[in-house]
Amino acid sequence: MGKPVARLTLGALLRPEARVRIPRQEEFCFCRTATCEVVYFREGEALFRKDDLGVHVGIKEPQDPTVPVCYCFGWTPQKIRAELEATGTSTAIDQIRAQVKAGNCYCEVTNPQGSCCLGNVAKVVQEARTLAT
Repeated sequence: MGKPVARLTLGALLRPEARVRIPRQEEFCFCRTATCEVVYFREGEALFRKDDLGVHVGIKEPQDPTVPVCYCFGWTPQKIRAELEATGTSTAIDQIRAQVKAGNCYCEVTNPQGSCCLGNVAKVVQEARTLAT
């Protein structure tokens, strides 16, 4: 079972040639399986794959440190690790929370998961801290 995603997310992130194939329904599912090429599906039917999107999908490319974990504010595993190495801490979560509180996040249209990235960012920060010790 995937995570529900709104049609708006697909429309914002699919390449134009793929966008014209969006079915009229309003809700789709995001595939969270890292090894699967499918990004969006509905029950029993793969609809869109990684190469149909105009952005890289962080959860689908966990080995690439340049793929965003926060699409609104540009946080990548590489940026988080660099900050940890330089300062001993990461401000990513606090900065993102401040921007969310200020109403500046657009996760539903920038994040392929169609939802807040904080869980993904926290996981990357924890992994980076573990590697740094």
